[in-house]
Amino acid sequence: MKTTLLTPETDENAVKTAAELIRAGEVVGMPTETVYGLAANALNGEAVKKIFLAKGRPQDNPLIVHIADFEQIYDLCPAVPPQAKLLADAFWPGPLTMIVPKGDCIPDEVSCGLDTVGIRLPSHPMARALIRESGVPLAAPS
Repeated sequence: MKTTLLTPETDENAVKTAAELIRAGEVVGMPTETVYGLAANALNGEAVKKIFLAKGRPQDNPLIVHIADFEQIYDLCPAVPPQAKLLADAFWPGPLTMIVPKGDCIPDEVSCGLDTVGIRLPSHPMARALIRESGVPLAAPS
């Protein structure tokens, strides 16, 4: 496995390069509220498997789907409860994860076969920039 360190301080195209890796099915490290986590395209089950492999993460420990804007939740979940918007307005961006029914676009590798999925809008601006530049939601641990 090849590791490349990309930082905005050393590479003005770091986010663009990381987004290209995400779209190519690779795993990248991204900042979250408290730590860096491994992230992959949340809509690509094969890419998500690489997170579990790299971390030695148990296959029954679901990942969280990270989005950059609240409206993205509607593309991922068939039935977003009205309370979700109230919670998002109060606590997002931030470390709140909402558990909602998952849509068919979410692979079982993300949810570990559950009918629900955790959704989060991270507060770190670099994380949101990576999600936007990738054009896809990102699966990552909390």
